[in-house]
Amino acid sequence: MANAASRRVFIAAATSALLACTAPATTTGPSLPKTDAATAAALDAALAGGHRSAANRARDVYRHPKETLTFFGLRQDMTVVELWPGTGGWYTEVLAPVLKEKGTYYAAHINPAESPQPAQDGLKAYRAKLAANPDVYGKVVVTALGANALEIAPAGSADLVVTFRNIHNWMGREWATKAVEAVFRALKPGGVLGVVEHRGNPAVPQDPKAASGYVNEDYAIQLIEAAGFKLIGRSEINANPKDTKDYEKGVWTLPPAYRLGDKDREKYAAIGESDRMTLKFVKP
Repeated sequence: MANAASRRVFIAAATSALLACTAPATTTGPSLPKTDAATAAALDAALAGGHRSAANRARDVYRHPKETLTFFGLRQDMTVVELWPGTGGWYTEVLAPVLKEKGTYYAAHINPAESPQPAQDGLKAYRAKLAANPDVYGKVVVTALGANALEIAPAGSADLVVTFRNIHNWMGREWATKAVEAVFRALKPGGVLGVVEHRGNPAVPQDPKAASGYVNEDYAIQLIEAAGFKLIGRSEINANPKDTKDYEKGVWTLPPAYRLGDKDREKYAAIGESDRMTLKFVKP
C-alpha cells in the first residue's frame, strides 16, 4: 500500500511539473508593471470622456479597452508607443488622456513617404483630430513606422508598445519582421509588447501575406519571439467563438467594415467583430 501511495504521489508531482513547463503563461509576472488604482480610474475617465464619439463607445463591447490595457500593465507614468493608430485614433482617445500628465504617448503612424495617397490623407486627418482638441491630445508625439522608418521612439525608451490588429498589414507588405525588430529596439529591457490581432483558424495553413486579415496565433508568437521577445501571457479578453473565419471578403466581411454592404448584414452583425488573440511579450 505504501509503495502504491508513493507511486501516486510521484506521478501527480511529475504531471504537475510537466504541465508547468508546457502551459502558456496567463498572468503578469511579479517583476512586471501592473495597472494601479489611479491608472484604472484614469482609464474610466478617458472612456467616459466627451471627446469620444458614440460610434467609438459602441465598439467597447468588442474591444474591451480597459481590460486589454490592464492586462498589458498600463500605468499613467509610462512611455507608451502605439503602432499605426489609424485615421480615427480609436485607442488614441483612450491612451492620450491617461498619459498626458505623467507619461509620454508616441503614436507611430503609417509612414507617409511609403504610402499611397489615401494613407497620407489618413495621417492628415489624424493630425487634424489631434490639433482640434489640444486639451486631450496636445502632448501626443507623432512618429512613423514603415519599412524605411523604424525609429518609433528613441531606442530603449519605451515601457510599453501596443499594436491593435496590424500584424496582418505588415505581413501583406512583407516587412513584419522589421516592424517587430523596431519594437524591440524601442523598448527598455523588461519592457512589454502588447498585441491584439485577428486570430486565424489553426487548421488552415498561414498565408504569408495574411490576405484574409487573419493570423494564426502560433505564427504570430513565432514571428515575435524570433526578434528576441518572450511570451509571458495570453488572454481571451477579445475572443469571439462566433467568428468562423471563412468569409468571402476576409475579416472585413464582419463589422465594423461590412465589405459586402447590405448582403447578409444582419448575419454578420450577429457574429460581431472578429475573434482576436491578446498576447503579452517582454523584452528580456
